[in-house]
Amino acid sequence: MLVPAPLSMAALLVAPPTETRPAGTRLLRRGEAAPQVFYLERGRVLLGVLGRVDAQGALLEHQLGTQATAGWLDATAAVLNLPAAMDAVAETEVQLRAVPLATFQAALAEARNPVASVLADVAHAHRQQTELAVSRLSKDAEARCAEWLLNHAERTGNGICTVQLQQRKRLIAAQLGIAPETLSRVLRNLRERSLISGSGRTLHLVDLSGLQSLAGV
Repeated sequence: MLVPAPLSMAALLVAPPTETRPAGTRLLRRGEAAPQVFYLERGRVLLGVLGRVDAQGALLEHQLGTQATAGWLDATAAVLNLPAAMDAVAETEVQLRAVPLATFQAALAEARNPVASVLADVAHAHRQQTELAVSRLSKDAEARCAEWLLNHAERTGNGICTVQLQQRKRLIAAQLGIAPETLSRVLRNLRERSLISGSGRTLHLVDLSGLQSLAGV
């Protein structure tokens, strides 16, 4: 049986029909893998963290970006085969084409060349920046701090997880999007709740499951 050759990247944009979606339509759901990749042809789409859905449609609680020009909508997730990092809501009526994810990825694989590795690197960097921005919006100071501690933990020879504070607290606080005073207060609260111990440059993660629950991971 003959297997049809994958479409070229250019052919992807003429194969599926143009669809029209009304304002308020939720096009992408944060944390969910979409079965298709949207190419926006006309209209305006808001990107961020969803707040609520009412009779008027989906509304963003925090906006991180806007797409009002023709182009792929969050192609980063499709390139990396990951769930959507942000919610996407049509601010106006939009015209778009929905390309099946498998078709998009097959065309991408067919076009592999040295440029593809650069595309993957750019996609990884964009994804990291997006996840950081979403994390700052959707988590409070304690959750952000707990997540940072877990990401920077190292297990010592005796099985204890420690974090070496190699940067000044003001730089760490800047990474978390909080004030240095807030970071100090959060660390103090975590000690009082017996989630961490230690002072100075070395912190011990006493209750890993408690920190993971606080961080939402």
